[in-house]
Amino acid sequence: MIAPSIRLSITDDVVGWFDQIGPILFYLAVFGLVFAGTGLFVGAFIPFITGDSLVFAAGLVAAAHTDSINILVMVIGVGVSAWLGDQVGYTLGRHYGRPYLDKRKGSWIQRGILRSEQFYQRYGWWSIVVARFIPWGRVFVPALAGIGKMNYYQFFSANAVGAFLWGCGLTLAGYFTYSIPWVRPVVYVIALVVIGMSVIAGFRTWKANRA
Repeated sequence: MIAPSIRLSITDDVVGWFDQIGPILFYLAVFGLVFAGTGLFVGAFIPFITGDSLVFAAGLVAAAHTDSINILVMVIGVGVSAWLGDQVGYTLGRHYGRPYLDKRKGSWIQRGILRSEQFYQRYGWWSIVVARFIPWGRVFVPALAGIGKMNYYQFFSANAVGAFLWGCGLTLAGYFTYSIPWVRPVVYVIALVVIGMSVIAGFRTWKANRA
C-alpha cells in the first residue's frame, strides 16, 4: 500500500502541472493518462499517476481555475477516457491476451494477472465495476474479461457504470473538496459503501451461479 504522504505528494505534483503546461495540455494530459492506465496497461507500472490521485487532483485544478478549466468538460472527459481505456483493454485481451500470458509465466505481472483472474471469475459482471476502484484490478480485469470472452454488451454496460462512478465521482470529489474540506472523507465513505454493495451483489451472483 502506498503511504498517504506519497499519495498527497503525487496529487500536489499533478496540481502543479497546470502552471507549467496550461489548460489545453492539462486536459489532454489527464485524459491521456486515464486512458493509458488501462488501455495501454501503463497503470501496471505507475498506478497512482494514472489513477485515483490523478483524477482527484484534476478536480482540484478545475475548482482553483474555473476561468480556464470547465468542470463539466473535465468530468465528461475523465469518464469517457476511463471507459475507452477499458474497452481497448478488453479488445486487446480478447484478441491477443492468451499468447501474451503464456509467455509471461512466473513474472510479477503474471502474479497480478492471476489475482485479477480469480477476482473476475468470482464476481463476473460486478468485477468490472468494482475493479475500477482497485489499482491492479482496473488494469488487468478488463483484459481478462476479453480473454474469457465475456459477452461484449455485458462488459460494455459494466464498464460504463464503473467509469462513471470512479471517473466522474472522484473528479467531482476533488472539485468540491477545494471549497468544502469535509467533502473528501464523506466521498470516501460513499465509495466504500458502493464498493461494499457491489461486492455483496457480486458474491450473491457467484453463489447463485454455483447452485
